[in-house]
Amino acid sequence: MTLRDVAARAGVSFKTVSNVINGHPHVTEATRGRVQDAIDALGYRPNQSARSLRHGRSGILALAVPELTSPYFAALASEAGRAAKEHGRVLVIEETLGDVEGERVALVDLTSRLVDGVILSPLVTPQEVVVERIGETPLVMLGEHRYAVRADHVGMDSVRAARELTEHLLATGRRRIAVVGRQDGGSTGGERWLGHVQALLAADLVPDSSLVARVKAYRRADGERAVRELLAAGARPDAVLCFNDLLALGAMHTLRQAGLAVPGDVAVAGFDDIEESRYAGLTTVAPDLPLLAREAVRLLVRRVENRTVPPALVEVPFRVEVRSSTA
Repeated sequence: MTLRDVAARAGVSFKTVSNVINGHPHVTEATRGRVQDAIDALGYRPNQSARSLRHGRSGILALAVPELTSPYFAALASEAGRAAKEHGRVLVIEETLGDVEGERVALVDLTSRLVDGVILSPLVTPQEVVVERIGETPLVMLGEHRYAVRADHVGMDSVRAARELTEHLLATGRRRIAVVGRQDGGSTGGERWLGHVQALLAADLVPDSSLVARVKAYRRADGERAVRELLAAGARPDAVLCFNDLLALGAMHTLRQAGLAVPGDVAVAGFDDIEESRYAGLTTVAPDLPLLAREAVRLLVRRVENRTVPPALVEVPFRVEVRSSTA
């Protein structure tokens, strides 16, 4: 069925039917009702692709995340997809694998494929690339606010979260806190390390380099390997602070294999509050993930519809969810 079929049945012009479908006000209620009756009777559905092209938009948004095998990013994608539907948009997912080329594809190539804008959770993209794309691409950044540029951004205060989680460990009497996942700069690991150090210094404790493990990735196997190496080097922590839950789950596995009780001998804590952590009894920082996804989509839709609006920084709340791994 086409607009002309609807027009013929309603006894009006092609242009009148178009005006009704596009919500133009200068149509009488009687005519509008007659056209709507014809649309219902014929089962007409507008060609959304053609309408989007005429308006210069596709109605498609992209979410680019490092890896979909991560429960955190899988949950984020699910929440963002629901939020996009509420705005009448479709969300596509791009897996960047956390490397420069993958993130470049998200920033440059995706927008040449009828994608209106991108929500990006970057790991390695240089600041100059972000600066270059801000004027070209409706863009919302997720994660740590490490770019000294004005861009829409949604994230959690990782410094404060790490400080509060470390304060919780200190309050349980732990003093030799191992850290798994430290990174440099304004990255996730860098921000969380800063918050951890702030809490130690406030308690008159000095960070011990022999208790710090860097990792290549934030997966279970990396946490397992890091804690095994710490123990083999003679480290004897009474707590392990991991910079995401997957690292923490791997750490718990290694500690139990070594005959150490959690939390009797060693307390363990993480970040993200993934579903698996709830069943494992893992103490963790729980961000408001649904709110984070909704705000990211809202800001991107706003940017797509009006590129001149000032950039917004939205900080979502979190809580320290205390469970049996530290209690």
